Amino acid sequence: MSSKAAPSRPLPRLYLATPVIDDPSQLTARLAALVASFDVAAVLVRLSPSDPRSLISRIKALTPAIQAGGAALLLDGHADLVARSGADGAHLAGIEALQEALPALKPERIAGVGGLSTRHDSMIAGEAGADYVLFGEPDHAGERPSTDAIAERLKWWAELFEPPCVGYAASWEETRISAASGADFILAGEFVWNDPRGAETALAEVAEAIRQGHRLQDGRTTPAATDAEGGAAG
Repeated sequence: MSSKAAPSRPLPRLYLATPVIDDPSQLTARLAALVASFDVAAVLVRLSPSDPRSLISRIKALTPAIQAGGAALLLDGHADLVARSGADGAHLAGIEALQEALPALKPERIAGVGGLSTRHDSMIAGEAGADYVLFGEPDHAGERPSTDAIAERLKWWAELFEPPCVGYAASWEETRISAASGADFILAGEFVWNDPRGAETALAEVAEAIRQGHRLQDGRTTPAATDAEGGAAG
């Protein structure tokens, strides 16, 4: 892995995680509208358990809504179904899952990885060929690192390594912090779909938080000014 050049990083892009999907027909139109309306680089498709044929049918039903808008469709796990379903890649949990999936995914498809509890694991993932590393997502027990710890890990990776880093955001404020910490992408999911005002309104605020965090990271504004903007937006 080569070191990154210092200044100015591009605006982070959205990485949208779906709810756990059983019936894709309830989500297809909404996904298509969100991908068309916002700068969504990729959609992480989360599927409820089923047999491979049913899972592939669900993925294929979602594919046009995601890919026609220019976003990549990544599966949460299920690396074995990527080629058969027309997905663009998979997100794997941990080093072992990544290494097991790489032969089936590379070089044509995307292999992302999370579940990286240590810096050493992160570096192993990057050296192995991960297309991105994710920091800050909940573990199997639902536990997460502190916001400060996630920000520190993002800054460390962004300053030293070439593969993109993704910040998992569970709120508007975490979105802003991840963007300010050098994340290349922001993974947003449950809090967007659970917003009573609708996913469109929530994602618009996420996009604004990304812009605010990016300005803060680039030194073009101050934390106080960004807090004022956030208060006005929220």
